[in-house]
Amino acid sequence: MNMTWHPIGDISDIPLRGARCVKTPQGKIAVFRTAENEVFAIEDHCPHKGGPLSQGIVHAKAVTCPLHNWAISLETGKALGADVGAVRTIPVRIDGGALFIALESLLIAAE
Repeated sequence: MNMTWHPIGDISDIPLRGARCVKTPQGKIAVFRTAENEVFAIEDHCPHKGGPLSQGIVHAKAVTCPLHNWAISLETGKALGADVGAVRTIPVRIDGGALFIALESLLIAAE
C-alpha cells in the first residue's frame, strides 16, 4: 500500500525520553522519542483504563501509563508483563529531522 506521510513537526520538538501528542481525525496519537533517539507513534490511550500514554514515563522502548503503571511496548503497542491489551502503532518516518506519520494505518485498522 502507498502511504501518505503527514508532517507533525521536528524531532527536536520532543525531548529525549519524552513525548508529544498529535491530534488527528482518527484520535490522539502519542509520538515518543527514546533515550537512543528512536521515534515511535502509538494511540494515546492505555488499553487498561484509557490513560494518556503521552504523559507516561519512557524507558527503553516502552512507556509506563501514568494512571496504573501498565507498561506498553512502543514497538508493538502491546502491554508488557502480565497485563493484556494493546494499542495501535503508527508508522513514523524521519527525514532530516522532520517527523512524518502515516495515518492510513489507523483507517485500515478501524475497518
